[in-house]
Amino acid sequence: MMMRAAIGAVLCAIFLASGPASAQKSAWRQATDAELQSVLPSRAQVENERIETEMRTASGIVNSRGQFIAGVVLLTAGYSADGKYSHYLIVQAPVRLGGILLQPGDYAFGWIRAGAEDTLRVHFHVAATGELVGTTDAHRIAGSSRVESLHIWPPDEKAILQIGRFGIPYELNK
Repeated sequence: MMMRAAIGAVLCAIFLASGPASAQKSAWRQATDAELQSVLPSRAQVENERIETEMRTASGIVNSRGQFIAGVVLLTAGYSADGKYSHYLIVQAPVRLGGILLQPGDYAFGWIRAGAEDTLRVHFHVAATGELVGTTDAHRIAGSSRVESLHIWPPDEKAILQIGRFGIPYELNK
């Protein structure tokens, strides 16, 4: 009888110890199209221009508190941002993307090939000012044949921001 109680206590302790970690991971989920339309602008303010976004490319995640990390492709042809930025990103909870800490705010980012065919150099800027926040590399996703303009994967699936066939790992900060 005592042995059964001891085993039960150990199992209960293991369950309680793993519970919060599992809940934290599942607290973020893929945002729906309706949610993305409610949080992403149809025209994004990037420096001194309001640039049209392509909502069919929108992707993002949302947590149980209604905070989003979401992005969309910018239609920059004809704007001074053409060639500098390709995407718009809204961050409502701190996130570390490939080593760059993004605090809540609006960002514009773009990329260039980084010598190797399996690497993109991605530069993140504060959307309103154009101030460079940081640069990181996106690497070709192994075994991936699916090309997406932008996909922000939930942390319990892949924890990457995907651009084309390339990905930048991220960590959610508290």
